[in-house]
Amino acid sequence: MNIEILTEVISILFTLEVITALVIGVCGGIIIGSLPGLSSTMGVALLIPVTFGLSPVAGLVMLTAIYTSALYGGSISSILIHTPGTPAAAATAIDGYKLTQKGMAAKAIGVSTISSMIGGFISALALLFLAPPLAKISLAFSAPEYFLIAIFGLTIIGSLASKSMIKGLTAGVVGLIIGTIGIDVLTGTPRFTFGITFLQSGISLVPALIGLFSLSQVMIQAENGFKIDKKNSKSEDKFKGKILPTGKEFKMISPTIFRSSGIGIIAGMLPGAGGDIGSWIGYNEAKRFSKNRDKIGTGHIEGVAAPEAANNAVTGGALIPLLTLGIPGSSTTAVLLGGLTIQGLIPGHTLFTEHANVTYSIIIGFLIANILMGIIGLIAARYFIKASQTPMVLLSPIIIILCIVGSYAINNNIIDVWIMIAFGLIGYFFRKTGFHPAPVIIGMILGPIAESGLRQSLLLSKGNIIIYFLSRPVSIILIILIILALLSPLFIKLFTKNKETNILEKSETEE
Repeated sequence: MNIEILTEVISILFTLEVITALVIGVCGGIIIGSLPGLSSTMGVALLIPVTFGLSPVAGLVMLTAIYTSALYGGSISSILIHTPGTPAAAATAIDGYKLTQKGMAAKAIGVSTISSMIGGFISALALLFLAPPLAKISLAFSAPEYFLIAIFGLTIIGSLASKSMIKGLTAGVVGLIIGTIGIDVLTGTPRFTFGITFLQSGISLVPALIGLFSLSQVMIQAENGFKIDKKNSKSEDKFKGKILPTGKEFKMISPTIFRSSGIGIIAGMLPGAGGDIGSWIGYNEAKRFSKNRDKIGTGHIEGVAAPEAANNAVTGGALIPLLTLGIPGSSTTAVLLGGLTIQGLIPGHTLFTEHANVTYSIIIGFLIANILMGIIGLIAARYFIKASQTPMVLLSPIIIILCIVGSYAINNNIIDVWIMIAFGLIGYFFRKTGFHPAPVIIGMILGPIAESGLRQSLLLSKGNIIIYFLSRPVSIILIILIILALLSPLFIKLFTKNKETNILEKSETEE
């Protein structure tokens, strides 16, 4: 990008139309993301008609602002009421809600806002400077690599198993089985539909997620009679504290934020991965490498920073293959592809040559949107927290209504509401018996990817699948990563044991 193009970009961006579109996109995205069942994909799809009357830059800047802000907005309800506003915020609910129960909702919201802003900002820089070379990486991925990526993602289940690995793996298997329901993509035959027509399209992820995380939570609260914890009954005591993390806390979470941002960018570039997978991998890696790994999962700010930095970094990563190759990296960018073509912009080389001023205006506008999202999020954090002071006896009916409306709004189909209720019952049963619902979602997301990749690999390998995998350099790298991921708990355990032994020997020597 030369000086001439930069001058044009500045003149285009700093107009009333573009700035207004930017603010509307950020505020609208946060609101959409914070409402359970309303995803960034839905927000972008609903507002594409609005962009018809806007200039290409104003319209597309607004859509990308909604994209990144909605992913951040999903963390608000995850943290405050344990109800993920978007699938990408499911991992945030684990530590975020426990921080709220500890009276640290303000800190959790602050960490989420800063992590989301930094993750999105870094991904925007990657989009600006590294789009062409990084986009080539996704071209090297075929069926074997997608299968191995899915398997690598499934190794996350082990870290989510909590106290019982068997229960964690069982929940993951349940998710894998649910993911097979529907029409077989390769053969076209129904599987596990039991003659029920609506099951042929499979189980919708968002209604299942809403049921597992939201409705089941209301059921647990109802069973407890909406009891109020006397220690945290006073809202002024519960929400004391600063929103911004201290210098020491920021120093602690910085490595996690930057590592998760890198993970998110890569996950975003891989078609079909998206924010939900990126956030879970970021959360898993934080738990693996953090000095406070034992605290993550019990209500720790690193458990909020990791998924939030990752899922917002996915946005810039997903835009890289979209703008350079026309390959959507997520469902939202698939909708954005429609927005680009409507404006007469065809992804590829011409975007960075013939339409360079428009393209770079969109990218820099996206970068500004992430900064603005952080500023608005921090200013409005106290207002977000006030929403969670509503007693559960009043809040629960609102959550149920949002669950129903959100599930129905996805496809305007009442069947999705019944799916949400069914998964609410499953989630309630899981919570009561000590199973974690998160592995179910991971299995549902990764199962179809793994199955499709494996079956296509079998066809391509003509029976020599092991040789076929080992003949592909990228596959070998992924296999090594999977082995390291599986063995890392053992390495960590041995390292911890050796460290404790050395400390004990040192203390004995000093005596």
